[in-house]
Amino acid sequence: MPESKSRKKASRPAPAKTVSAPKENPVWYKPVMFGLMILGLLWIITYYITQGQYPVPSFGASNILVGFGIAIVGFLMTTRWR
Repeated sequence: MPESKSRKKASRPAPAKTVSAPKENPVWYKPVMFGLMILGLLWIITYYITQGQYPVPSFGASNILVGFGIAIVGFLMTTRWR
């Protein structure tokens, strides 16, 4: 028994996948990333050297958390660095 033409599927080549190069980060990205890491470190060092009088006396021991928070934001930025 002959087959109808509608049963036959034309073989189409698979669409070519274009490989795009990863996007570059803006020029400001790297200085901000390293700046935040250094700022966090300096915040903690300032807290310890001044025995809690600086950078923000009302924060008390929370100054350590603030310093680590700033530094962690910088470290998290390294995951997006290209």
